[in-house]
Amino acid sequence: MTDGAIPVIKDHIMVKEGLNKSSFFVIIILYEGDDGMYVKVLIETRVKSNNMTFTYHVSKDACNNIIGKRVLVPFSNRIVEGFVLDYEEKPDDIDVKGVLKVIDEEPVLNTELINLGKFMSERYLCSLIYTYQAMLPKALKANHKTSAKVKTKTYVKLNENISHDGVKTKAQLEIIKFLTNNKSVLKSEIKSRSSLKKLIEKNIVIEFNKEVYREVSGTVDLKTITLTKKQQEVSNKIKQALNNALVYLLYGVTGSGKTEVYIDVVKEVLKQGKEAIILVPEISLTPQITARFKGIFGNDIAILHSSLSDGERYDEFRRINRGEVKLVIGARSAIFAPLKNIGIIIIDEEHSESYKQENNPRYNTLDIAVKRSLTHKCPVILASATPTIESFARAKKGYYEYLELDKRVNDKPLPKVKIVDMKKEIRKGNKLFSSELIESINDRLNKKEQVMLLLNRRGYANYLTCPSCGYVFKCPNCDITLTYHKTSGMMRCHYCGYAEVKKDVCPSCKEKIREVGSGTQMIEEEVKKMFSSAKVIRMDADTTSKKGSHFKIINDFNDRKYDILVGTQMIAKGLNFPLVTLVGVINADQGLNIPNFRSSERTFSLLDQAIGRSGRADRKGEAIIQTFNPEHYSIVCASNHDYKGFFAKEMFIRKKLNYPPYCFITLIKISSKDFDYGINEAKKVSLYLRKELSDKTRILGPSMASVLRVNKNFNFQVILKYKKDEKLYLTLNNLLKIYEGNSKIKIELDFNPINL
Repeated sequence: MTDGAIPVIKDHIMVKEGLNKSSFFVIIILYEGDDGMYVKVLIETRVKSNNMTFTYHVSKDACNNIIGKRVLVPFSNRIVEGFVLDYEEKPDDIDVKGVLKVIDEEPVLNTELINLGKFMSERYLCSLIYTYQAMLPKALKANHKTSAKVKTKTYVKLNENISHDGVKTKAQLEIIKFLTNNKSVLKSEIKSRSSLKKLIEKNIVIEFNKEVYREVSGTVDLKTITLTKKQQEVSNKIKQALNNALVYLLYGVTGSGKTEVYIDVVKEVLKQGKEAIILVPEISLTPQITARFKGIFGNDIAILHSSLSDGERYDEFRRINRGEVKLVIGARSAIFAPLKNIGIIIIDEEHSESYKQENNPRYNTLDIAVKRSLTHKCPVILASATPTIESFARAKKGYYEYLELDKRVNDKPLPKVKIVDMKKEIRKGNKLFSSELIESINDRLNKKEQVMLLLNRRGYANYLTCPSCGYVFKCPNCDITLTYHKTSGMMRCHYCGYAEVKKDVCPSCKEKIREVGSGTQMIEEEVKKMFSSAKVIRMDADTTSKKGSHFKIINDFNDRKYDILVGTQMIAKGLNFPLVTLVGVINADQGLNIPNFRSSERTFSLLDQAIGRSGRADRKGEAIIQTFNPEHYSIVCASNHDYKGFFAKEMFIRKKLNYPPYCFITLIKISSKDFDYGINEAKKVSLYLRKELSDKTRILGPSMASVLRVNKNFNFQVILKYKKDEKLYLTLNNLLKIYEGNSKIKIELDFNPINL
């Protein structure tokens, strides 16, 4: 057709929109003579491993800057949202449907994030759409049911085009004078509402709505920072390499002042006009580290973590995307912050397992950080008092640059640690608390100091059982016992969320049931009984489920409103309480009983980190470890603050058993609601891998997973151990295609998994 010709409609269909029972869209399938463009749109289809994009037509007015935006498009007999990833040439000899609506005013995915999603899809063999969904806050995901709401407030200002000479009343004149000195003010700030209403009616004052961001609450720590000689040396080494894509491992004992080094380096990054990302593993750490940084950098900070409301995350993401902040602090997902000129990425407490996503896409934050550092040519800092075995091994081999802070600030001593053998204490009648721990708690309370007690298990009792017939209350959906939570009177499954009211008698023989094991609720209850004058607070997943609860507990304990803090592993990392001089570990063996090659590493890390919360200020610290295995090397090394000694012992064992860092591991999970079908398919998977992969790749299994049944699905696994296998990705990708569309079986891949 020639220019200016009238478009000819080729076809159309009617599709129900779904939000309103009587509303319909008329979808026009490409018509001739349109002068728009064609785009590739990625949508979520039922074929999860399919990364195919679909071609749509977009009008000329809408195609400007459309890459990275969400659009509403027809797909089959549905209307769905998708991401525009690229422009496309006009397809030959096929009809193309048109984009119904461009949802975003500005792209939600920039070019780097689009490429990063493709990298993740290839690296973890996962659906491309899932990688982009993982990057975005809920309000910006491609999901038609989710709407993004902009928060607005009503403002007023003088209309400069209208004379106000005729205004006579005193109240109105005061409003005009106030607005003359202020360009615009919140309508709520004007006291005389009736006078303001009349001025608005006369068009002398204009009323308008203006977008405002939802404020993320938090405190400000104005403490001044003076670096020690050692801290300054470490900081200078990093600052000298700010324009290089290097990975640094900063090993620093607890209390050595790693945060101060971060602040000094970030100052230089911002001075150079660049941006910074600081990651922390737990939401509980965010308030303290944010307060430190706000005290130095003001409000030029965005916060990203799962405890924020949907609206707060939406606003924080857009502040970053619009270039209104230079520093992002947050948990794992903050690694996807859409900054344009990153100067440094810092991963605090890099040993934490929370940096590995456990559902699809199963990404490792370190992989993403390294990829972004290559794009921006900036360093990545991994910092911890207990680095992962893999990270420390890479540093020793020279793959990472190594930095060390081997002493606490101002040479403060590390806490004195006592190991208590609970086998002997139980013979004395002490089941939960040893004599040494009770005596030390009383001593600290008398000195007006604070105590932290760690037990890495929430709930009241581990499980409920009948002492007569042996009946145990189990989850009907999972192969696991129910944990008793006394505060709610419920027995809960920590895998699928199933809950039922506690039973007092055995449903089998009607005898009275017995509580076995202990959780943080029981410890809290017993502490309150034994130390009646002490103020006790508990911090675990149950007490921190409400918004702002982490922040409140940490602040209240820091403000000396409580004497004793009882908690799970979330109290063991990174927190700084000046008056804490005693840390008690109730059951140090708990992690050692988990069937995982990382169990000793996890135990050492948890103990060393927990011990490090004690004596961080002017008063000397102490820690008491209660254990049934007082000679286990992870416990002995933790009591001696000997990370390097633990590393040597653990590496010896890993080498003998051929575990990371001496190999890589990929876990193939096979799930089915039918046990027999699942185990048979798991055998087929194992045989297929043995046939296709290199002889150097060791294939273990199939075997039953550590928890056989979760949420009514039976779980099996095959484990691959390898150093290098060029056939690996092709073979695994083909395996996924074999089971694509099979609703009776689910195959999932986990590269370098945390749990086996």
